[in-house]
Amino acid sequence: MPGVLDFYFDFISPFSYLAHGQVPEMAARHGHTLAYHVVNLAALKLEGGNTGPTTREMPLKYKYSGTDMQRWAARYGMVIKRPSSHQPDRLNKGAFLAADRGVMADYVAQVWRRVWGEGGDMASDELMRGVAADMGWDADDYLAFTVSGDAEARYQASTVAAHGRGVFGVPTMMVGEEMWWGNDRLDFVEDYLGAAPTDG
Repeated sequence: MPGVLDFYFDFISPFSYLAHGQVPEMAARHGHTLAYHVVNLAALKLEGGNTGPTTREMPLKYKYSGTDMQRWAARYGMVIKRPSSHQPDRLNKGAFLAADRGVMADYVAQVWRRVWGEGGDMASDELMRGVAADMGWDADDYLAFTVSGDAEARYQASTVAAHGRGVFGVPTMMVGEEMWWGNDRLDFVEDYLGAAPTDG
């Protein structure tokens, strides 16, 4: 039966980028609507009791994660390049403007391309103005929205709501109360969607 596949992400996450390269087609293949939920990963981790350092603060893990990213990208037939900064909040908040305008999927795809596909500076006005151009938006309006109180309140609320559903990291995929964390769990998502009963 057609349902909803919830996708929790933060643009800071390379593994969310990798998962997103597969998830839209997976959802469509099984007749599910893909629902996007942007979160503040740093705040979400703290809410879940994860107070450890980021991967970027652990040189050995950071080196390995780069190799791991490239392996997954090769498997998926994707390009992945580390961005020159790791400050995603304004891009994350911009997702709410995209939601209001009914173009969330397009927005997410364009941001992923510029950040992890091309290795852009996710904190730069230049990159964000490029995203606005991709979307056909007024860049000044877009930039203003991303620093607005409304965007911040919605960003916090989305993160709190994710925590309330048991989400502790990204990417997380959910169908009802079933949850999978990590792009390396997509096979399990595929199996679950394929086994779900269908009409007729």
